[in-house]
Amino acid sequence: MTDVVVVESPAKAKTINKYLGGDYKVLASFGHVRDLPPKDGSVRPDEDFAMDWESEDRGERQVNEIARALKGARRLFLATDPDREGEAISWHVQDMLARKGALKGVEVRRITFNEITKRAIQYAIAHPRDLDAPLIDAYLARRALDYLVGFTLSPVLWRKLPGSRSAGRVQSVALRLICEREAEIEAFKAREYWTVEGRFTTPQGAPFTARLTHLDGKKLDQFDLPDEASAMRAKAAVEAGTFSVVSVEKRRVRRNPPAPFTTSTLQQEASRKLGMGAQQTMRTAQQLYEGVDIQGETVGLITYMRTDGVQMAREAITAIRDHVKDSFGADYLPGAPREYSSKAKNAQEAHEAIRPTDVSNTPDRVARFLDDRQRRLYELIWKRAVASQMQSAELDQTTVEIADPARKTVLRATGSVIAFDGFLKLYREDEDDRAADARAGLVTGAQEDEESRTLPPMRERDPLKRGEISALQHFTQPPPRYSEATLVKKMEELGIGRPSTYASILQTLQDRDYVKLDKRRFVPEDRGRLVTTFLVHFFERYVDTGFTAGLEEQLDDISGGKIDWRAVMRAFWDDFRKAVDATKDLKISDVIDTLDEELGPHFFPERGDGADPRVCPACAGGRLGLRLGRTGAFIGCSNYPECRYTRPLIAPGAEGEGATGLTEGPRELGSDPASGEQVTVRRGPYGVYVQLGEGGTDAKGKPTKPRRASLTRDMDPDTLDLDRALKLLSLPRVVGRDPESGEEIQAGLGRFGPYIKVGSIFQSLEPGDDVLSLGMNRAMELLAKARAKVRLVGPHPKDQAPVEIRKGRFGPYVQHGKVVANLPRNLAMEDATLEQAVALLAEKGKELKPMAKGGKGKAKAKPAAKANGAAAPADAAPARPAPRKAATAAKPAARKPAAAAAKKPAAAKAKPAAKPAARKAPARKPAAKA
Repeated sequence: MTDVVVVESPAKAKTINKYLGGDYKVLASFGHVRDLPPKDGSVRPDEDFAMDWESEDRGERQVNEIARALKGARRLFLATDPDREGEAISWHVQDMLARKGALKGVEVRRITFNEITKRAIQYAIAHPRDLDAPLIDAYLARRALDYLVGFTLSPVLWRKLPGSRSAGRVQSVALRLICEREAEIEAFKAREYWTVEGRFTTPQGAPFTARLTHLDGKKLDQFDLPDEASAMRAKAAVEAGTFSVVSVEKRRVRRNPPAPFTTSTLQQEASRKLGMGAQQTMRTAQQLYEGVDIQGETVGLITYMRTDGVQMAREAITAIRDHVKDSFGADYLPGAPREYSSKAKNAQEAHEAIRPTDVSNTPDRVARFLDDRQRRLYELIWKRAVASQMQSAELDQTTVEIADPARKTVLRATGSVIAFDGFLKLYREDEDDRAADARAGLVTGAQEDEESRTLPPMRERDPLKRGEISALQHFTQPPPRYSEATLVKKMEELGIGRPSTYASILQTLQDRDYVKLDKRRFVPEDRGRLVTTFLVHFFERYVDTGFTAGLEEQLDDISGGKIDWRAVMRAFWDDFRKAVDATKDLKISDVIDTLDEELGPHFFPERGDGADPRVCPACAGGRLGLRLGRTGAFIGCSNYPECRYTRPLIAPGAEGEGATGLTEGPRELGSDPASGEQVTVRRGPYGVYVQLGEGGTDAKGKPTKPRRASLTRDMDPDTLDLDRALKLLSLPRVVGRDPESGEEIQAGLGRFGPYIKVGSIFQSLEPGDDVLSLGMNRAMELLAKARAKVRLVGPHPKDQAPVEIRKGRFGPYVQHGKVVANLPRNLAMEDATLEQAVALLAEKGKELKPMAKGGKGKAKAKPAAKANGAAAPADAAPARPAPRKAATAAKPAARKPAAAAAKKPAAAKAKPAAKPAARKAPARKPAAKA
């Protein structure tokens, strides 16, 4: 009699199965098995926030597989991730199994572990617990909040501000931070100031630089030398004097190591040091957590990567201290273990910090088993964790003041030197890191200068030889735009959202075209600025950082069992509904007037000649202003309809071809070492691409096209170099061999973006995946998703060719070669037998038609007979991912299956109570994400 263990991912299931042995069967839920349906009425405030849950085909299939495995089992261990979402997944799995009657006689227990190691897994099995009800309540409250904000506020946006996409509880606050920072930058007016520096030489002949701090006996503030004239007078005063050392102050300072990583600090450092986005960082960390293949054994290299905690387990600290002593010596080991506590708002320290599961797995030791991205991230995590238990660094800081005999003109020189490197021996910020910090606003230029300068030995009253004196012009700088690192840091400081959600929030803002990343900095799009201005004026409380942080604190109180989640929901909903109702009588003209006034300086910046920037260039008498059309906002003339001048709602120079520097023609990147031909980056009608050479003619004299490759969405044409361009042109590339079939796994670029394939199985890459560096672990994870959509039934009796059942856009279908047939609605994909599949192919089978010329759609095909209630699948071809729009002829046939798919079986819903007839789904579906 085997016990059943349910985890979230197949990679984790495979690893844990090895540790537990044959007495356990480990299955994956593939994340959430059900969710709130994306339609109105899924959360019902009038029924004390009752919720309808619905499972998709994948979730239903996984729960059915777990139910089959439970037949004859004694215990079910729910081993999903040790956080709020993991607790919720376990609750959903248990509830769905109970509704199916699969838990009769089965003991259900919850287990958690912070690392995937044999010791941790076995300890968890020996110490199970019940599901954490307060944690589940907090999940329900968060899910209901996000749903109600998204599905209530988004329709208001659509009605009052056409062209908008969606609003979200945390998403909109993050967008506001980005937009307000951009407004600060636009409103910023640079202020001029000057400094005076001099070169001096000690009696021993050692040079150093000092800066003027006092003039005529008065201390100089930043703007006391506002122009060149005053700077020249100060320079002349220094040049007229003789100087000597009046004081030398030395002090030793200690710099303590930083705490080991939390989710947010890992995202910040990976962005700053490795150039990895938050989404990419979390995906790579997930791979390191779930395990990599090291000499035939799957090893989890790091602890759980979604955590607020900065503390580490006692045995981990002991192992790290032993490693420090053995590798660096006793001088690098502090007398007692270091203890850390989080300074972040709303920090939940239930979990450990992110650390290596085994400190003996050094980066050098495991590097050959990791791809480049995994290797760099693991090295960062390992070094940070080990450094956190090392001795402090000691620096000797020196401040020298020099002055003329009357001490009316004083200059100061500062510097520091490392007396003992301590933790800096392993984890330090070099000059490039300090420069990156300075650009990101994390340290000031003065800090950077002070920590990198050393001074020669000097004593009081030492005479100095004066060298060149320089007057330097400066201008104050605007605040920097947010990078992923600084935005995550700001959100964490304000207590907005949870670190585990930051990556998806930032990605959602980009997917909605509210912001874009330009040189790794967030720039708000005009659509995003319009939405933010609307929300700030008409829903100010709900995009206020203090209010949002307060809600997070209440959610944490729910997690701790301190307050009832429904009470929190009632208080929120009463006020929120009143705010929404107050906008019912709001006229679109009022919205436009407000937006026009607030965003006028952005859309109509001042001209250098003093002319009115709003004067219409077409009629010269009209005034330009913000207008709204059915598809969104634009700039129009007040003399409409006499004057029909319009322009798109894009601030001058904000985007367009000029943003990539390709308006003048192709940009040369260099020569291909193999062929000697030039590699260029160009803009075409379908986007930016790279090209090798200029083409030529074949043996028959016919022209041949040059080799080309499109850039992916996350590639910047301005920073693309020759190496990456050549890698693009060499696609597809071989990632490795599939352990199941032995066939090559290839990564390439298709009509619908980057993909991987093995045999006839294709899978599109996800945001954050790099087609040029994708490794085997990630490839297998993606292929597992693709294979979940395909089931091999068996060989066809006639020709022994495989008969497969595939999941199509409009339901499952059976395929044999080029012949397909839809499965009846009452026949589940996993239940169909070979005999049934062969019978369907013989009775209802239709041969796939080739793609129409140009690849714009499939050739017209007659619908399948209506006996089985469905048309032939529109995506049955075993080729690359289906185009977003089906051919015109296929549209009528596509509507029926789509409608049928929306009607889920009653068993799929947790609360299948009938809804009032008055409830209707909105025409568009807003995102209910945070």
